[in-house]
Amino acid sequence: MDSSHTDNKKAKLKPGHIDLIRNLAISLGVGVLLSLLDGGIFWIGWLAYSAVLLAGLQIVTVLWRSSGGSQKLGLILLLAVFLRLGLGMAFSFLLPRFGYDNGAHNVGYVYRDAFTRDTRAWELAGSSDSLLSAFDKSTSIDQYGGMLFLSSTLYRFLSPDAHRPWLIILVGALMSAVGVALAFRAARLAWGEKSAFLMAWILALYPESILLGSAQMREPFLMTFLAMSFWGLMKWKENRWICVAWVTGGLAGMLLFSPGVAAVGILALAVWFWLTAKERKYFWWVVAGVVVLVAVSLLLLSGAVSGSLPIKGGPLENLLNWLHYSSAWDAYLLETHSGWVQNVFAILPASLHTPFIIVYGITQPLLPAAIADPGVWPLRVLGILRSLGWYALVPFLIYSVRPIIKMRESRERLAWLWLLIVAWGWIILSSARAGGDQWDNPRYRVILLLFQAVLASFSLVWARQVSDRWLGRLLAVEGVFLLSFGYWYAGRYSNLPLKQLHVLVIIGLIVIVSGVILVGGWISDRLRARRA
Repeated sequence: MDSSHTDNKKAKLKPGHIDLIRNLAISLGVGVLLSLLDGGIFWIGWLAYSAVLLAGLQIVTVLWRSSGGSQKLGLILLLAVFLRLGLGMAFSFLLPRFGYDNGAHNVGYVYRDAFTRDTRAWELAGSSDSLLSAFDKSTSIDQYGGMLFLSSTLYRFLSPDAHRPWLIILVGALMSAVGVALAFRAARLAWGEKSAFLMAWILALYPESILLGSAQMREPFLMTFLAMSFWGLMKWKENRWICVAWVTGGLAGMLLFSPGVAAVGILALAVWFWLTAKERKYFWWVVAGVVVLVAVSLLLLSGAVSGSLPIKGGPLENLLNWLHYSSAWDAYLLETHSGWVQNVFAILPASLHTPFIIVYGITQPLLPAAIADPGVWPLRVLGILRSLGWYALVPFLIYSVRPIIKMRESRERLAWLWLLIVAWGWIILSSARAGGDQWDNPRYRVILLLFQAVLASFSLVWARQVSDRWLGRLLAVEGVFLLSFGYWYAGRYSNLPLKQLHVLVIIGLIVIVSGVILVGGWISDRLRARRA
């Protein structure tokens, strides 16, 4: 009698109630572990971690349920959260012991920017100053203020007794999972479930994204706010007010964390949405709204960067000077810190220095260099994983040109061509902005991972459908590139008896062998078509 009554009560529990009970148990359990490991007053830390985790898991669970509740998507979202949280915790223990002897590594931060901003956030949280002072450029070390404001708010109200950097990591990890879930839902509506799942895997497991989600950095938030706007646009036909709410929320978040990304993101999505619309009606208020939003974003960006300029001017002049000074500084650092780059610059005419830096930046982080890196082992392993992620993704970004030009429907081809321009334009801009820097360049690049993941998943699905040989040939070209530079780095940094070749000879060999592969493939296809 009692047993059947208990079974009936369990049967009456709704999925939402079961989710809440499960998430509460997970949050309390993980909260105990985090609070025991990070110090401070136990019960304050336990409540803080548990509250943040429960709120985040509930949001992720609601998105998962409304996306169909598949086990595969659930696994992707769980990995998105706990890989980032776990890596952030691991670095907190590993870097003070095995990292470099500097201020950031000695207290467990991978990025110096994260260390200085998070330290300032803890100071602001413990002071009597208004939290809005995070946006004061005269005292703030955060260029835009959004990340500093969020961190100091969490510290002031949830962790007043101790500095808990893992709290910010946890929020970033949960935000990353929210972004994956929203991007999956939008992509499924736009291109189908197969492409959506591939894109979700890329967003969740891409090493650079995991790294930034495991640190106190703003990139995971920007990526999620961009996904919010993407999902909002996909709701236009169903409910325009919901569309406006999602897009507005995503735009507001991007403006707080980076007005420049807001301008690029909203323009990219707006043009793509117009190109994919079946009825291209011009509503003057929509066009005017996009123009105003982009203009406001650029004005905010100009104001944010003007403080770092030696000479200030108008908004447009500030932006152009900022790009010029920052790219010139990074180019100078690249040349002065790399002997072989100096040798290349001595041979190349000055007009080719900037194109060389851009191409060099696109190859970063270079896998052979990461393997040969004599640095501390945690960062060496991290560098190899980041390189593997980039070199697994970039062939599909290059290959995406082929399925796009093969499209017969001009409207669809234009929409995909626009996504290709946005993705590669941002990659080139990131490379020009940060040169060959192995940290800032990939960090800027990953902000628009959403568009890169869309192109990569689309390319892979198309290649499988038509059994296209060109993807394999492109992968072979990449293999030649990596093996050639692997030989060059082995000759420089190992004791192997290898003949040291000039880097231009290596580049020439890559061009020749790659040309043979590509031209040979083209001839093979022609002969096969003629026989058929």
